Amino acid sequence: MRITYANRALGALALGLALTLSACGSDDTTSEQPSQASVSTTEHNDADVTFASDMLQHHAQALSMVDMTMGHDLTPEVAALAEDIRAAQAPEIETMSDWLQEWGEDIPETVRDHANAHGGDDMGGGTGADMPGMMTADDMAALEDATGAEFQAMWLEMMIEHHEGAVEMAQTQQADGQYKPAVDLAGEIITAQNKEIEAMQTCSGKSDASP
Repeated sequence: MRITYANRALGALALGLALTLSACGSDDTTSEQPSQASVSTTEHNDADVTFASDMLQHHAQALSMVDMTMGHDLTPEVAALAEDIRAAQAPEIETMSDWLQEWGEDIPETVRDHANAHGGDDMGGGTGADMPGMMTADDMAALEDATGAEFQAMWLEMMIEHHEGAVEMAQTQQADGQYKPAVDLAGEIITAQNKEIEAMQTCSGKSDASP
C-alpha cells in the first residue's frame, strides 16, 4: 500500500508540474500576440500614419505608370491588368487621404499632384525614394521613352517590383498597425497585389519566378 500511495503522490506531483508548465506556456503565447489585442476600430498609432502616408504616395506612382500605358500597343491581358490597378488603387488613395485628414495629419504631395510629371524630383513631394519598390526619376523617364514591345516588357518588370514593395509595406502595417480598417486594407493589398504579380509574371514569361 505504501508503494501505491507513493506512486499516487508522484503522479499528482507530475500532473501539477504539467499544469504549471502549461499555464506558463499560455502566458507566453498571449504575450507574443500583443498586436491582435491592441487593434482598434477608433484608435490609430504612428504605424498607421506611416502606412497611409507612404502607401498613398506608392499608389500614386503606380497610377502614374498606368497613365503611361495610354497610347501604347499592349496585349489585352496587360491592358486589363493596368485598368485593374487603376480601379483598385485610385479609391484606396481616397480612403487613405480621408484617414490622414481625420487624424489631423498632412496629406503628402505625390507625383500625380504635378501636371505631366512622371518622375519628378524624388517622385514629387521630396519623399518616396526609400520606400520598397519605388521607381526613381530615371526609371520613370526610361519607361516614358520606351516604345513597342520594349515598353510593355519594361512596364511589367517595373510594376512587379513596385507591387512587391507594396506587399512588403502592407505586411509591416499588419504587424505594427493599430487602426483596424488600415490593417484590413493592408491584408486586401497583399492578396490583390500578389495575384497581380502572378498575372504579370505570366504575361512577361516569368511565371516560374519567385514573387
